[in-house]
Amino acid sequence: HVERALTFIVPGAEGWQLIQSNEPDGHWTVRALASLEEAVPLIKPEDDFVLGLPVSAILAQRLKLPAMESAEFAEMVRIQMEKALPFAAEEMTSAFETIEEVEGERVISAVAIQNSRLDEIAAPLLANHLIPRQVTVYAAQRGATHAADSRALLIFPEGGALIAAITENGKLSFARTLDGVDAAQLEAELPQLAMNAELQGIDSSFANIFLDEKCYELRGVVESLLASRSQLIGVETPPGKTELNLLPQSWRLRRQRFVNRGEWRKRLIIAAGAYAAIVVVALIYFLFLKFQVGRLDKMIARDAPQTDFVKVSDANWKALAPAVDPHFYPVEILLHLYESLPSPDVQITTYNQSARQISVEGEASSAALAYQFAEKVKKNAELKSWNFTMADPRILPASNHAQFRLEGKPK
Repeated sequence: HVERALTFIVPGAEGWQLIQSNEPDGHWTVRALASLEEAVPLIKPEDDFVLGLPVSAILAQRLKLPAMESAEFAEMVRIQMEKALPFAAEEMTSAFETIEEVEGERVISAVAIQNSRLDEIAAPLLANHLIPRQVTVYAAQRGATHAADSRALLIFPEGGALIAAITENGKLSFARTLDGVDAAQLEAELPQLAMNAELQGIDSSFANIFLDEKCYELRGVVESLLASRSQLIGVETPPGKTELNLLPQSWRLRRQRFVNRGEWRKRLIIAAGAYAAIVVVALIYFLFLKFQVGRLDKMIARDAPQTDFVKVSDANWKALAPAVDPHFYPVEILLHLYESLPSPDVQITTYNQSARQISVEGEASSAALAYQFAEKVKKNAELKSWNFTMADPRILPASNHAQFRLEGKPK
């Protein structure tokens, strides 16, 4: 995640510097800030930004320890840092990164800061819920930028003082704050600084010497003392990546809570948007249905006279059907009934017809013939305008004849 950071807050010669990327065009901008309060309106709580600490706020050590498993090695580094610090382990945050591994030993760059000091430095950010993704050291960032694969000496102004930092393979191994930013002070202290570095096992024959462009007037002194050419450097855009992370656990938890809160807020906004969209769609659909109903009502009202005419005509035709439709003529019906008689043993004794009903009574020599007659009537194509039904025939006890009653109604 640190590699994706687009904002860096680092110490400047006086105050602080804000280094930001302009994503659309990929350019970086550098703003000088008198204090961290000025950075607050320029950063959003959800931004992933890196805070680089000044050398004066941290303790940096170069340690050579036996190589071992990662968890055990981290514990050993913590114990060594505790020995060098005047406060308890729970009061500090430490971090380290490996400079090199040689013959079963690891040379590391170890850095620590007192938590109260860190809270004091970052107070304006914390008060506004601005918690960085990474807290590192600006001197280490500068070394990672300019001398990632060599041993280098960097001299630059920071917070009104002069910083001399030594990096090995881009890792901070030695740093001193020199009072003032003048040639006399540097001339007096630079040899002592080189001697102290030698005592810690750091070769003082530097492959590269980097001098901040704001210290150009010190170039002659540096080159005469170290008998080597120096290179001028400006503000890094962006600073190099470093594995040092002095972010306290309490800050991590606060940031995680804020990130989780932000995620829930996004989810709620998405859910609210989806709900609003559903409501809008439902409202549009309701309005569409209302429009369709209104349109249909207008069509029905427009066609009502014609519909009424059709209904009246249909009723008149149904009323007149018995008089004008041959299928309703009594003579025609009687003819087709007699055509449907299955045998002379089936006799029609009574026939009644009204506009809406036919009843046929008769007698058959057996119940089977009565049923056969009813079936032939139902299947008669000329009687298709009627629905015929017949109840069970009544058997006469004296002759075993079956009396039947067939009823028909128009379809």
